[in-house]
Amino acid sequence: MASEKTVLITGTSSGIGLATAVAAAQAGWTTIATMRDTGKAEALLKAAAEHAVADRVQVKRLDVADADSITACLDEVIAEHGRLDALVNNAGAARVGTIEQMSLADVRATMEVNFFGVVSATRAALPHLRASRGRVITVTSVGGAVGQPFNEAYCAAKFAVEGFMQSLAPVADTVGVDVTVVEPGAVASEFVSNLGLDVPALLAAAGPYAPALQAYIARTQKSFGNAQTPFEAAAPIIEALAAEHPPFRVQTSDWAREFVGTTLTDLDGSAVQTLTRAWLR
Repeated sequence: MASEKTVLITGTSSGIGLATAVAAAQAGWTTIATMRDTGKAEALLKAAAEHAVADRVQVKRLDVADADSITACLDEVIAEHGRLDALVNNAGAARVGTIEQMSLADVRATMEVNFFGVVSATRAALPHLRASRGRVITVTSVGGAVGQPFNEAYCAAKFAVEGFMQSLAPVADTVGVDVTVVEPGAVASEFVSNLGLDVPALLAAAGPYAPALQAYIARTQKSFGNAQTPFEAAAPIIEALAAEHPPFRVQTSDWAREFVGTTLTDLDGSAVQTLTRAWLR
């Protein structure tokens, strides 16, 4: 069995996950690139080949919403490689809408992928990471620090992830496992386009929220016009993989650091409310 360090990354069919898988392989890691549907691996495999790391990238199926899928994937990794040195929780799905106009099923589905999926993968990986004195790196979002309009369910899930990881970090440290959260801002990836938003239909169904939603969508589209590339957002993840003692919280850009800093110094919540209310006018 191989003795090289092995990292498992979730959600690698596109965006930050794809870029992280390629960059980790470039950095010398044996990279287990997982996705719910391995039929969507073409873009990843093409990128790995273009960067001359196809031999270091292994695609496996893993659905973070399916505990049996997580267990089966980890069992294969240990059987084939003998170790797991890092888990990168990247899989996630956005959800645009305000709570009055969402079903509880929608909210639960958002939490299932973005929160419980992270919890399930982390829980299953920890015994192996204890053995290797490895690390858990979780891609959250600036939306895990700053609640954003029309993202109540998504931000709730990302806030929950950050609270979970912040609580886990000192406990994991006692058994030699480092925990880091990585907070991207706007990233030019399929994460947004995969939402498949029908903006006219959304606005037509928004009722009294339509003016605010229209302003929010216009602001968001503008922000993604100046977005990072997925490889730029992946760079801090690779740094956290390599660091002897990675920090708990990392942002992927100067903008993200400034944005997250707003909430970390906002003791009464007024600064964040002033900021986000302006997006809706």
